[in-house]
Amino acid sequence: MKKGMTFFIGLLLVLLLISYFLQGADDKQHRVLKLAHGLNTQHPVHRAMEFLAERALELSGGQLEVQIFPSEQLGNEKECIEALQLGYLAMTKTSTGPMEAFVPRIRIFGIPYLFRDSEHFWKVVLGPVGKELLVAGEGKGLRGLCYYDAGARSFYSKESPINTPSDLAGKKVRVMNSVMSMEMIKSMGGSPTPISWGELYTSLDQGVVDAAENNPPSFETSRHFEICNYYTNIQNAEKEMVNSMSKNIDFSRSKKVKEEVFNIIKKCLEENIR
Repeated sequence: MKKGMTFFIGLLLVLLLISYFLQGADDKQHRVLKLAHGLNTQHPVHRAMEFLAERALELSGGQLEVQIFPSEQLGNEKECIEALQLGYLAMTKTSTGPMEAFVPRIRIFGIPYLFRDSEHFWKVVLGPVGKELLVAGEGKGLRGLCYYDAGARSFYSKESPINTPSDLAGKKVRVMNSVMSMEMIKSMGGSPTPISWGELYTSLDQGVVDAAENNPPSFETSRHFEICNYYTNIQNAEKEMVNSMSKNIDFSRSKKVKEEVFNIIKKCLEENIR
């Protein structure tokens, strides 16, 4: 009986030692996190994510590498959100529009003229309301990290300027796959047409849609100005960009390591948006 007990205790100690050394190895392991988004490499938000990758590598002592996949290389925004839920992807940057299908409360950002100006926007998203919305998707495997602001969205078109809602009558207007965006265009008399961002240039060129709406950096870096002659700066909506992290990705056995990785990414993003 005593020999059996001694063997059991010895085996338990061996297992504890193995666990300890594995934990230590896990702490020092080089990790790669994949971040995907739909913008091209000239967009200011992509450059902000490059800063994130540089700082993550620096703050982790070279142990945390963020690999960025721009221009819908790993899928459109909806597909990237789904990949986060499945744990295939670590992070993604999406507009709040596609996020509405996963986190309904975020539809609030689809209300036209919601913010008075940029100062009002940052006061809200950095305050209790913004923080509450970032964690609203945690039950679905989505951990919001921060907001990006690339400017308010305005209409642009091929044939004639859009200065009033009546100018949208009879026009096919590209929108994100967003209930709020589609309802906005319908209420103004237009015909909302959901199209992926990566397909919009061709859709405008081939006449699939007559107009679209987005912020100035996206209009410029996508080169949509080559097709659309009119950009009307009416700033009808402030569709924020959200950087989210998967709660389901399994890159470590250690909760401590997972939290350390999250804190490094969070710190980088806080520096990112100052």
